[in-house]
Parts: sequence; C-alpha cells; structure tokens
Amino acid sequence: MLNFTVGPVMASDAVRSVGAEQVPYFRTSEFSETMFENEKHILKFAKAPEGSKTVFLTNSSTGAMEAVVMNCFTEKDDVLVINGGSFGARFAEICKIHDVSHTEIKLRHGQKLTKEMLYQYDGQPFTGLLVNVDETSTGVLYDTQMIGDFCRKNHLFFVCDCVSSFLADPFNMAECGADVMLTGSQKVLACPPGISIIVLNPRAVDRVKDAHVKSMYFNLADALKNMERGQTPFTPAVGILRQINVRLKEIEAAGGEDAEVARVAAQAADFRKKIKDLPLELVSESPANGVTPVHPLHANAYEIFLKLKDEYGIWICPNGGDMKDTIFRVGHIGYLNHEDNTTLVNAFKDLQSKGLL
Repeated sequence: MLNFTVGPVMASDAVRSVGAEQVPYFRTSEFSETMFENEKHILKFAKAPEGSKTVFLTNSSTGAMEAVVMNCFTEKDDVLVINGGSFGARFAEICKIHDVSHTEIKLRHGQKLTKEMLYQYDGQPFTGLLVNVDETSTGVLYDTQMIGDFCRKNHLFFVCDCVSSFLADPFNMAECGADVMLTGSQKVLACPPGISIIVLNPRAVDRVKDAHVKSMYFNLADALKNMERGQTPFTPAVGILRQINVRLKEIEAAGGEDAEVARVAAQAADFRKKIKDLPLELVSESPANGVTPVHPLHANAYEIFLKLKDEYGIWICPNGGDMKDTIFRVGHIGYLNHEDNTTLVNAFKDLQSKGLL
C-alpha cells in the first residue's frame, strides 16, 4: 500500500517498530520523562512563547477542537469562525452545541481569505476567533500573521487548529499571537491516530485554569495539573505517545521544524509539477504544503479514489458532502518521497490511457 491521504499517513520504520512493542505501564518516572520530552519538542516546534504548556489528549483532533471551545469560551462570548470547508463548519457546529455565539466568515471552496474580508468585522464586539489554519478539505492555507494582527487589534482570543499544517507549513505561535495551537498524531507527526495535542500560551493557561467546565474528560485544567508530573488524568494511548517521542526526535535530528516544513513543501512542489500536463485542476487559491486538492476535469473524483485503491494499491484522500464527486486530495506528509509521487502520477497516466481520467 502507498498512502497519499492526509491521515493516517506512512510512518518510518523506527516509529512502526515502537508500535510493535509491548505497551509498558505508564505511571512511572520513565513515562513521565517521555512526556516531558514530548512537551519540550512540541513547544519548540510550535515556536510557542515562554511559559506555554502542552496537553496531550487521547482522542481524535476533533476532541481537541471541542475541548478548546469548552474550556476557553462560554455563552458570554461571541466568536468569529473562518469557514472555508468541512473543518471550519465543524468548529461552527461545536460552538453551536456549546451555546457559544458565533459568526461564520464563509468562503467558497478553495477561496483565499483576504484582509478586506476579515476587516469587515473590525471594531465589532467579538471576543475570539477560530481558524483551521489549513482547511484540510480544500487545502487552503490561511495567513496566521494577518489574522493574528487582526486579533491583536481587536483583543480577540485566537485559536489556531494546526492539525494538518503543523510542521507542514511555516507557523510561529509567538509571532502571530495565537493563544492556542492544536494538532494530532496522525498528520506530519506520522504516528497512528489517537492523540491530539493542545498548546496553550500563558494567557490561555490562565483562562483554562479559571474555567468552570462541565466535563471530567475534557477538563484541561486537570490535564495541565497532571502534566506537571509528566502524566495524564486518565489512561492515555501509551504506545502512541512513545511513538510520538521517536518521531519528534527524528524531526529534530533531521534539522528541526523548519527542515521538516521545507521537506513537505518540496514534496508538494514535486507532485504539482508532475501533474501539470494531466487533466487535473488545482483547487486552492492559497495552497497549503501538506495537501493538494485536485478537481479532475473529465472524471468523477470518488471513482478515481476507488480505482487507485482497488487496482493500484494506492490511497488518495476522497472528500465528502458536496465535494465527493468533484475533488479528491493528495497528501504530501508522512514517509513519502519524490519517487512515490512518480508512482502515483504514472497511475494517473495509466487511467488516462484507459479513458478513465
């Protein structure tokens, strides 16, 4: 199998080997040291400001999205949600479930968020802003520096879902002024799904500690307290956290966060160059490095996904909803290289020769 989805992704042999080991007991000093190492690397790679803290939750990244809304906002807030696709819509739905008043800045599929669009809301009494930095469904990368400047000017609590963009696109938590950054284990970290990660700057730490959350599992203040000893309140996905530790050290040894971003960017550029003569249209006006959304001009996107999976042993990423038949996605994260891109492009060319692309 050759996996070009956006999560889970291909993992290195070192990460996979840890997954084959017996899972150890975790209420130990050894596991606490692993967790402290994980936090140190995550804070460094996110370029988080001094005094920031990290929470590791055992759930999908949607759990982290919901936990942030529950712990950082209340019914007294009024927030802006950038909605350019499936995941922006998910943030809006979470706000609705938890009675957080919100206004959606809706963008068409693939559309870039401009300063003019954002500043239509300048000076209005909003208290926060939520954005999926890479809207994974359409591959649009939003400008966190521009959004951060807007949030600073308007004193908004700024939440960045970096699930697909962390270590794939440049991100500096301190410079853009993000209060919260979240990501997941199955993206550029290239580990199995099951762990979500939340980075809180000092202002967010204070907000979380003062929150009154009606939840046991999603109480981030409890998670922060336990992380002081390198532990979690409840049994975590121990094996995945150990794999994350190996993967973070891999990234550090290969040159760190900037080198990993450059590697993903080169993988994306190579793929986009190789498909330029095929009947495939790029969708995003502001493309992220981690994923390329593609509109096939003469074929059904979901049928291409099925053909590649069933006949070529290659996985690309389908879309759902109203994008199911028109857009598929090709990921550039995980243990992939330029030769793998060539294998995928050759499969596209074979489908084209059969009149199926």
